[in-house]
Amino acid sequence: MTTQTKPEEAAAPASGDAFLSVRDLKVHFSTEDGIVKAVDGLSFDLERGKTLGIVGESGSGKSVTNLAVLGLHNRKTTTIDGSITLDGQELTDAGEKQLETLRGKKMAMIFQDALTALSPYYTVGRQIAEPFMKHTGASKRDARVRAIDLLEKVGIPHPQQRVDDYPHQFSGGMRQRAMIAMALACDPDLLIADEPTTALDVTVQAQILDLLKDLQQEFGSAIIMITHDLGVVANMADDILVMYAGRAVERGSVREVLKAPQHPYTWGLLGSMPRLSSSVDEPLLPIPGSPPSLLNPPSGCPFHPRCAHTDKVQGGLCAGERPALAAGRAAACHLTGEQRQQVFIDTIQPRLG
Repeated sequence: MTTQTKPEEAAAPASGDAFLSVRDLKVHFSTEDGIVKAVDGLSFDLERGKTLGIVGESGSGKSVTNLAVLGLHNRKTTTIDGSITLDGQELTDAGEKQLETLRGKKMAMIFQDALTALSPYYTVGRQIAEPFMKHTGASKRDARVRAIDLLEKVGIPHPQQRVDDYPHQFSGGMRQRAMIAMALACDPDLLIADEPTTALDVTVQAQILDLLKDLQQEFGSAIIMITHDLGVVANMADDILVMYAGRAVERGSVREVLKAPQHPYTWGLLGSMPRLSSSVDEPLLPIPGSPPSLLNPPSGCPFHPRCAHTDKVQGGLCAGERPALAAGRAAACHLTGEQRQQVFIDTIQPRLG
C-alpha cells in the first residue's frame, strides 16, 4: 500500500532546482514481529551533475531509501509514505508500468554484489543490451555494438570477445565494471551506486571510483553513493547525508561534515577510522553499543543510548524528545552549538588532525 501525506517542511533541505527531491519519506515493513520502521521521516535533495554520499551503519536505511526511489519494494508488505519526485515527476504513487519506463532510462542502480545481480544464464553483453533495446527500440545488432562500446568505456579489455562471456568468467572488479556498463546503457539521469567498491581490493576500488567520476562528467548524471566508507565519500561526493536508525542525523558539504562534524554519531564514525598520521599503537575508537531495533526504536534521539554526551543536556531531553534536522547545514542533536563546538575542539579535533 502506498499513501502520500504532506511533507514536513521544517525537515526539508533548502533547494530551488533539485532533480531528485525526497520529502518526509517513511518506508515501513510489515513482519510477524511487528512494523519495521526502516526509514522514518527522511528528506534530501540532489541536483543534476552532483554526487550525494549517504553514509551510516548497516541497517540505517541507506539501501531501503534508494530502493524506494526505484520503486523496487514489495508493495504488499511495504508502506511508503511521503514524497519522491524525480525531475518533477512523483514516484510514490506511480504504477509499475510507469516505473518500468523510468528504470534503466531515467534512473539506474549499481548493486552491491555484481555476481548475484547479474544473471548467470545470459552473457554479459546480452544483459547490457536488453535495457538498451527495451528503452530505445534498437535492433539486436545496434544493441550489441552499444554493449561493446560500453564495455570498452568502463575499461574491459578486448570487449569484442568479452561481450559473449558469462558473469562467472569475469573477475570481481570486471563484474563491477560490467554492472556499471549495464546501468549506463541508456544514459540515466540518476545513478544510484550501492556500496560499489565492497569486497574489491584498494587498487580496483580507486579505479571504479575514478571511472564513476569520469562517466559523471561525460553523461552529467546525478549520483547517490551509498556507503559506510567515509574515505569513498571524501573522494566522490559533493554533499553528505549521515543516516542513523532510518533518519538523517547530519547533512552538509563534504568539507563541512568531514572537517567540522556536528553530531555525536558522525564523531563516532570519524573516530573509528584508521589514519595514516596516527601511531600504529593508537587504538581505534569504536562506537559503543549496537544499532537500535527498528521494530522498537528508542524514544527521543535514537542515538542517545550510545551517546557519551547526554549528561550535557538538561531535563532528560535526549531520551524524551526527538531532535529535528533543520534546513541546510545541520545536525539533529539536542546539544547546543556552543556545546558541540567545545566537545569537537576538546576531544574530536585532536584525533582528526
